[in-house]
Amino acid sequence: MTTESPSPLAIDTSKAHPARVYDWLLGGKDNYPIDEAVGERLPAEARDAARQNRAFMHRAAAWLAAQGIDQFLDIGTGIPTQPNLHQIVQGIVPSAKVVYTDNDPIVLRHAEALLVSSAEGVTDYVQADVRQPESIVRHARQVLDFTRPMALSLIALMHFITDEQDAHGIVRRLVDTLPPGSYLVLSHAASDLYPELAAQVTAEYAKGGIQLAFRSRAEVERFFDGLDLVPPGLVTATEWSASAADAEPEGSGIYAGVARIP
Repeated sequence: MTTESPSPLAIDTSKAHPARVYDWLLGGKDNYPIDEAVGERLPAEARDAARQNRAFMHRAAAWLAAQGIDQFLDIGTGIPTQPNLHQIVQGIVPSAKVVYTDNDPIVLRHAEALLVSSAEGVTDYVQADVRQPESIVRHARQVLDFTRPMALSLIALMHFITDEQDAHGIVRRLVDTLPPGSYLVLSHAASDLYPELAAQVTAEYAKGGIQLAFRSRAEVERFFDGLDLVPPGLVTATEWSASAADAEPEGSGIYAGVARIP
């Protein structure tokens, strides 16, 4: 594994950060009082959403590896929580290569210790921000072969990017760098499934200095424009994560989908 940090490693413990709040929601310990304060104010459903989102990532990653995808670009990685994406895909394709990206310096510290590749594969990490997609792709090209299919993973990330920051344009710029046969994996908080809860979560994050941009189904579907959604299409995270043996999936306020680039 190699790591790269374009700026001095400085962790601001006076401001909440999405990766650390998410860690708290998942029951992790790699967060600070300011992050815990945000998490404690959130409704109980927020913990359910974090768990459901994680389950979607696990199932989608395993499905992609089973299709023969052996390259993954994961942006918005978050603090490592086992099993991590590379552990899932390298368990199926040991030679798989994974590039992780996040903009929180604390994730870099944990990446150095925890994101250890299989002997046959490669695991790489870069500290970068999705709002600078070209810099992410430039680094990823050092590890991944952009002439071969790969998966771009944007898990619970784009609802932290507003329309003013050109959320849809950023995803399009990333997708446009990928060859045919690649996949986009995306999950996103919904504004229209449980509107009152969405408003409450947005307000509590705002108190912690974190801006959210929950979106409707139609707005989330726009991220997949021109791509071929694989079954079951754009659904809730629990519907995508459910197996045929499962009973009716529990409710979820997270949209999730996987789409192939034609």
